[in-house]
Amino acid sequence: MSLAAPSHASRSSIVIATRESRLALWQAEHVRSLLTQRGHTVELLGMTTRGDQILDRTLSKVGGKGLFVKELENALEDGRADLAVHSLKDVPMALPEGFSLACVLEREDPRDAFVSNRYASLQEIPHGGVIGTSSLRRQVLIRALRPDLRIEPLRGNLDTRLRKLDEGQFDGIVLAAAGLIRLGLQDRIRHAFEPDAMRPAAGQGALGIEIRSDRADLAALLQPLAHQPTWLAVAAERAVSRAMGGSCSMPLAAFASWDGPVLRLDAAWGDAEGHTSALLTAHTSAAITDTASAEALGQQAATTLQAAGAR
Repeated sequence: MSLAAPSHASRSSIVIATRESRLALWQAEHVRSLLTQRGHTVELLGMTTRGDQILDRTLSKVGGKGLFVKELENALEDGRADLAVHSLKDVPMALPEGFSLACVLEREDPRDAFVSNRYASLQEIPHGGVIGTSSLRRQVLIRALRPDLRIEPLRGNLDTRLRKLDEGQFDGIVLAAAGLIRLGLQDRIRHAFEPDAMRPAAGQGALGIEIRSDRADLAALLQPLAHQPTWLAVAAERAVSRAMGGSCSMPLAAFASWDGPVLRLDAAWGDAEGHTSALLTAHTSAAITDTASAEALGQQAATTLQAAGAR
């Protein structure tokens, strides 16, 4: 892996800025492979982000998932890199001025996965058992399913989380199925939650490619990689989050799926303080043909949640 790159004006290769976790590198290598197949020369610029460094506090208390992308955006801004590959659920709903989401790739399995060395499902964990997650969304959804369980924080990259499980710190943990599948660890999945039981995060399972807004050359180059059905679905999901305040660190789930030309959007909001395990939900659908109509669908779902009392 190349760890340094000159300004884009003086090089012939495309440089991808990436976090150095095993999953982030897989994602960057995946995009490199797709671009290489189209005749481009591609290098990787490995970086460590603030989100990777702060492991003793939950993301909601230290700035949210935007901590995973800031250093990559700095590399785009100063010309060390041309593009950054992100798990879309980690990307803030509003990008900084001068940056744009140029491409969304076809989605992997969007579901959450239950992983355990002792139990086949969340329902099998005994009363008072310990489940690991640091996601506010997963906390409220787990609490709705099993209010008797003890939820403990779980930070770190995917391998770190699995190690903590294997050390016996938890009876089970909940992870994104997509990450496990991409790293060939699908055998660790004991149960995949159907979206109506545990609604995914906005953008979960999808990869997004970020560039500087002034790089029209890259935007055109990336278009063959884009998957429009995924892009429209995640646009609707992210619009819910944006309307609810724009933070990745919210007790919010939003998932859109296609039924022919109709996009069905389900969203849920829970009490992050744990005073109640009840969820507020919204269900809406419409025939969607472009980003504007997808985002309008997301706004409609957010309005329903807000009318029901979501803060």
